Amino acid sequence: MRIAVLEDDPVYADLLQTVVRALGHECLLFESGQDLMRQMRRDNFDLLVLDWSVPDATGYEVMEWARAHLKYPVPVLFVTAHGSEREIVAALTAGADDYMVKPVRVPEILARITALLRRSYPQVQNDVAVFGRYTFHVSSNMVEIDGHAVELKQKEFLLAYHLFVNLGRLLSRSYLQQVVWGTDTSAHSRSLDTHLSRVRSLLKLRPDNGFRLTAIYSHGYRLELLAGSTGLPLTAGLPWTADAR
Repeated sequence: MRIAVLEDDPVYADLLQTVVRALGHECLLFESGQDLMRQMRRDNFDLLVLDWSVPDATGYEVMEWARAHLKYPVPVLFVTAHGSEREIVAALTAGADDYMVKPVRVPEILARITALLRRSYPQVQNDVAVFGRYTFHVSSNMVEIDGHAVELKQKEFLLAYHLFVNLGRLLSRSYLQQVVWGTDTSAHSRSLDTHLSRVRSLLKLRPDNGFRLTAIYSHGYRLELLAGSTGLPLTAGLPWTADAR
């Protein structure tokens, strides 16, 4: 998971980065709200951990921007000294998923982040993830469409799986290269495009089948379910059966 932390206090920035990395996730630190919003225009995060009072844009304003502009529901955890009942209620009403008031204890931060990610991104159960007509068999790199098997190479399967898990999200090229090749270097740029072209063809991700896989120049790719199509609900980033992520 990629987690963005907005915090200008170096002590808390170091603490939160340590906690996130201890949980096995990637942590990107931001001291400026404007910097984080600019980064969100071209990159993806699985969780935002926000302080309220930071330079040039408050954590509250960052959350409002994310809710208004992002096409996927990124979870938000506030870790802040703003602890009045009015502020907590305002943040939760505006879309925050959880709220912690400083000073905070490390075990509680660990537990809150773990619980929030677990709620937001349920894990695949029984080695199978079902997305409407598409069934992903994780151990065999195989996808079934309406019960008909389509065998994919490992990297093709990983790309397809992440596109479906993040339906509607713009996935940056660096994100896709990281989750598939384990690195975001430009060495895999041409290979990424080739693999995604094959995924589009093999899984019939085209408008006449209800999907659009779009390349966004210099940013990345987005898989969209077209309005009016059948077979998948119009809900991005959420599990569609009990066994889905």
